[in-house]
Amino acid sequence: MEEDKTLLLEKQRLEMTLDNITKQLGEFGTRYTGHDFTEQMLDLQREERKRRLEIAVREPYFGRLDFQETAVDGNPSRNAEEEPKQLYIGKAGVAKDGAGGELLVVDWRAPAASLFYSFTGGEAEAAYQSPDGEISGYVHLKRNLMVRNKELIRLVDSYVRGQEESGVSDEFLLYRLGENKDNKLRDIVSTIQGEQDSIIRAERNKALFIQGVAGSGKTTVALHRLAFLLYQYEGSITAERMIIFAPSRMFLDYISGVLPELGVGDISQTTFTDWTIELLEHELKPSDPSETLAHWFEEKRTTEELEEASGVFKGSLAFKAILDNALETFKSGIIPEVSFVPLEGWELKPEQMQEWFLTDYGEESLMEKRDRLVSRIRRWLESELKARGVVDKKKRSAALAKLNTFVKRIPSYTAPQLYASLFKGKKASAEIPAKVAKATSATLARGEAASEDLAALAYLHLKLFGLKKAFDHIVIDEAQDYSPLQLQALKLCQRNVSMTVLGDLQQGIHSYAGISRWQELQELFDESVTGFFELNRSYRSTMEIIEFANIILSGMTGGVKPAVPVFRSGDPVVVEQTDEEDWLAAIHATLVEWQSAGGLDTISVIGRTAAECGTIYDYLIEREMEVSLVQSKQPTYGGGLTVVPAYLSKGLEFDAVLIADAGAEKYSKMDAKLLYVACTRALHKLKLLYRGERTPLLKEDGE
Repeated sequence: MEEDKTLLLEKQRLEMTLDNITKQLGEFGTRYTGHDFTEQMLDLQREERKRRLEIAVREPYFGRLDFQETAVDGNPSRNAEEEPKQLYIGKAGVAKDGAGGELLVVDWRAPAASLFYSFTGGEAEAAYQSPDGEISGYVHLKRNLMVRNKELIRLVDSYVRGQEESGVSDEFLLYRLGENKDNKLRDIVSTIQGEQDSIIRAERNKALFIQGVAGSGKTTVALHRLAFLLYQYEGSITAERMIIFAPSRMFLDYISGVLPELGVGDISQTTFTDWTIELLEHELKPSDPSETLAHWFEEKRTTEELEEASGVFKGSLAFKAILDNALETFKSGIIPEVSFVPLEGWELKPEQMQEWFLTDYGEESLMEKRDRLVSRIRRWLESELKARGVVDKKKRSAALAKLNTFVKRIPSYTAPQLYASLFKGKKASAEIPAKVAKATSATLARGEAASEDLAALAYLHLKLFGLKKAFDHIVIDEAQDYSPLQLQALKLCQRNVSMTVLGDLQQGIHSYAGISRWQELQELFDESVTGFFELNRSYRSTMEIIEFANIILSGMTGGVKPAVPVFRSGDPVVVEQTDEEDWLAAIHATLVEWQSAGGLDTISVIGRTAAECGTIYDYLIEREMEVSLVQSKQPTYGGGLTVVPAYLSKGLEFDAVLIADAGAEKYSKMDAKLLYVACTRALHKLKLLYRGERTPLLKEDGE
């Protein structure tokens, strides 16, 4: 009976809130189109309020916290004797009857809302930080609410003061985790966990490094952090000066729905390749990434080949030193060593030109200083011609001709031109291995840049031409695949450090270009501006899948903690041998069985190589299955039934995953991270087939 009453009261509260939001939305008139600046600003404020209400009307709130304030910064609160205040928490704050009214909904990013995420139970006082200082008091109720299509469909009390705690704190989370996935990543604002919230609300001017296991929500946490920073530092940072670097266009498409769901727009989302090519104004085009992927994943490679990979060399700080040396050589060559003599008896000495060059005009890039010197020399000649009263056209023409010849000797480079000089010609660096120099020269000669060259090109461009637009905050996803030089280049894009750098060393499958320790990137920053967080709980997969995946990595070292599953049990992982001639039929039979059973919206067959995936795809198409094949150049992921190579599956998740062949021929001990990535794409169901002998990464009792 009490439960029915509670549900009824909450439904009445929801109805009242929705009525108020709908009423406010109906009061908006047409947009202001005049030229009055004040009215334009007021119109923008109205549009922002309208946008928040449009978000709120779909799902006004997801939580309720009853809080009795007792003290502010240790001093007794004026509200201490009042009844606990009911705080309804949603994606957007809503005031009753518009601005200035009492809060119907508290924005999830507000200081008071942090208690909803950090409070885990107990009778003791709880506290949160506000602009007025630390607010302390007692939590009387923590309630999760699920609203869909304006209807309250679920209510879970995770804490009621005075009642025995019944262990339901994770019930709502488990319910949400058990939901099926579509082809897009979604926000987690209603289920943010305490350790995730501490990252989201961390101070702004830091380089935060997040080591997050597969399924820990690290990508979503980083996106929610952007939304929080825009709220917390409104007026001092803007969405237009934030940027997200993702590993691929397909991954960008996959995460594209999160920020709009949170009411955030205008944040640049790109890949490092696309950003660099744009930075270089398309002077080069990117090499086909499928060639690099084919080299490292379609054929077996040795440990020695990985250690000697040119990408590791070109991403190192040793290679940065080679670039810095080239920049210093260019800088020292800008100042002419001989006088400029435009006409007999006229002389501009090197010392004077050096003084002009070295004059400090604030933040100037090398090419800006070079161009300023050339302009100063031109002005000197014009001044001399005027002061000496030279009107003879032949003399003026001769002087200008000598000027043009003189300034042409002052070196000028674009980033690709300076970079190319390191590998070929008189200025080639002796520190670059001959094999690397030859291959790089050939790529650049075709007007292309390989992925391993992009960091150096971006670094050189920013050093040569400076920063046109500083970023307020940078998010780097899958950062374990970034080199130190890539991060050095991105550091040049900020005046104050403000980054969220996230990844998982256990998923570092691109070791031919990435890092093996987070310290390789952390050491690029002063210790005072870095922070390190570990997210070890995996919310994606069932206990059975996570424990199985941990077995694959059991022989690895590196200090990374294994994933800890949320207590969500499911079907056991199946490992099944199949004959060569029955292999494709076994894949088909499994998919038919899964689809017939229902309840699985997204299913993936994960192959070892693109060639293997092509074979599987063709077989399934012949049997009239609706299936899509993921390829390296693919910009979108469409959901449904998918066939994807393991190395392209990183970042994605599916209700069910079938590993096409986990045999010893496909996955050696060197491929532990790759198989781990493939297995941890599964949310609810995982099956592995294998031909011949099973991979040594799977213990015999792992079935």
